[in-house]
Amino acid sequence: MNYVAGGTPENIALAQQVNSRLRADSSYVAARAFLFRALGFGAFLCLTGVGVGAAAYGWATLNQFDTAAEKIAAAMQAALSDVTLKTKGEVTLTDNTLKLEGLPKAPATPTPTKAQLGSDAAPASKAAVNTTFTVFKQVPYLDGQIVTGWNFKDNADQPYQQYCYFSRRSNESKGQVEIKIDLAMDGRTLPQPQKSDVNLEILARNCVWHEKG
Repeated sequence: MNYVAGGTPENIALAQQVNSRLRADSSYVAARAFLFRALGFGAFLCLTGVGVGAAAYGWATLNQFDTAAEKIAAAMQAALSDVTLKTKGEVTLTDNTLKLEGLPKAPATPTPTKAQLGSDAAPASKAAVNTTFTVFKQVPYLDGQIVTGWNFKDNADQPYQQYCYFSRRSNESKGQVEIKIDLAMDGRTLPQPQKSDVNLEILARNCVWHEKG
């Protein structure tokens, strides 16, 4: 067996090779560590950039909405400043009474004229004539109407008789037929017929009676 003594060329060559290998391994480890540090720093910079960009985008979005709201408010203010409101009518306070003039008037209540009443009409026999007139109040009900009649004497404020009935027209083979059902008289419902399916009490609720009748 041969042993190489210290300081021999073989030992020197072996030591040089070991040192070269150790330096190479050390350089490899250092380069790998530098690579990891560079990747970490790059990731940090990237995340920082993303955060700054998101913050800037959010700020820009909020600022844009505020600007739009201000523009809308300014446009509405300008539009309203150019609007002129015009009204018709006059408010006059006379004797502690508030009167509105120039406003639409409520429809007038129909009143029979002298020609309609025919006050001058007389029979050939020259007998005395008593003039009466009837005011009708009609309420639509189902396919017909409920009619209330107020009978007045000439120059009287209260009706001397009131009556209420249900009326409906239907088309039959022989022509148009009117069905009439008496409901009440002078504010009182008529007796209920035994063989009738019509409830007079329910229908009579739609009669319109004179306030003081």
